[in-house]
Amino acid sequence: MSFGLQFALMQTFSATLIDEDQWMYDCVMSEEVYMNDQNEDEGGMNEEHVFATHDDVLQWAQFVAYEIGFVAVIMRSNTKNGIRGRTSFILIGCERSGQYRAKKKDLVRTCTGSRKCGCPFKLRAKPVVGGEGWMVNLICGRHNHELAKSLIGHPYVGRLTKDEKIIVVDMTKSMVRPINILLMLKEYNVNSYTMIKQIYNARNAYRSSVRGNNTEMQQLMGLLEWDQYIHWHRLKDEYVVRDIFWSHPDAVKLTNVCNLVFLIDSTYKTNKYRLSLLDIVGVTPTGMAFSAAFAYLEGEHLSKDVWALERFRRLFLKRDALPRVIVIDRDLALINAVKVVFPKSMNLLCQFHIDKDVKAKCKTLVGQKNALDYVMEAWESLVDCPFEQQFDDCLKKFEVDCSP
Repeated sequence: MSFGLQFALMQTFSATLIDEDQWMYDCVMSEEVYMNDQNEDEGGMNEEHVFATHDDVLQWAQFVAYEIGFVAVIMRSNTKNGIRGRTSFILIGCERSGQYRAKKKDLVRTCTGSRKCGCPFKLRAKPVVGGEGWMVNLICGRHNHELAKSLIGHPYVGRLTKDEKIIVVDMTKSMVRPINILLMLKEYNVNSYTMIKQIYNARNAYRSSVRGNNTEMQQLMGLLEWDQYIHWHRLKDEYVVRDIFWSHPDAVKLTNVCNLVFLIDSTYKTNKYRLSLLDIVGVTPTGMAFSAAFAYLEGEHLSKDVWALERFRRLFLKRDALPRVIVIDRDLALINAVKVVFPKSMNLLCQFHIDKDVKAKCKTLVGQKNALDYVMEAWESLVDCPFEQQFDDCLKKFEVDCSP
């Protein structure tokens, strides 16, 4: 490709914004040019306008587009394989060409925006007839949108290289957080424009490759067996898992040694399966916390919680070593399940949830922020009272502070 042709095409690429009527006209004319261009005689092409391979065409088009302020992508391509009517060509367009199309029409559109705006820019490349190489024809060099002054922050300039993908995979295997992986890549390449979303995409691509054809639940069950987790599950039918409970072997040992206090809480609708995650946390004598067990439950019903807590009770090797105190929030189904499975354990409400509810209630009753802070300090002094003898005095002080 000569410098003169490259300069001319760069000027054409960077054509100014057009109005709606001109855009519709160019779209129609571009299609006519494209249809006529398929059957045109390509004899007599100048060799300096020819690229060696189609990869060279794509690489050149993307480089020139990047220098101007947009991203060139492959819209359509075909390869001649002997079938009648098939010819080799590449149709390159702007990334904003076409319109957004949902994957499934019966689903509600989840994305809030799209880059697609029907940009008419098109560039077509095809093999030279009777010769070697690929020729380039500009079908439409206009855009119906403003060209970007800089592509910094665009996914195109933040793409990961092969070496960077290897680094992401190795650090993912080492359980490194995505933000730390991004900082490592920034140190590795000072001119990198990679964003955190691309790190997540690379991690998901790696995990999908490891999972293969297995579903996520099949992968989970296989890993539980591979790492020798203690686990139980129930099936909704022959192939669908309804509830699943698991615990690490080291967590089972800690559960039997540190069996005095356990905290149980459920999170709802925080995963794409809309399953509730039951998290059981134990407390060591030094005040450290450890994850004792987890359970994915189909719903927040009493029977589901009872099944999970019965599996948790099986982890205790001695019947007289059951939990003394169980701390939960005000989940009525979970409270009743604890009474059924651990009738001798003391059931306490979580102070964190109580403080959260008290603060929310005080906001509706106390208008001024200074007064709200004063009341919450009195409440904290009451609940954190170190001695039983001082509780009555703290209670009277709290009542005085809350008086009108």
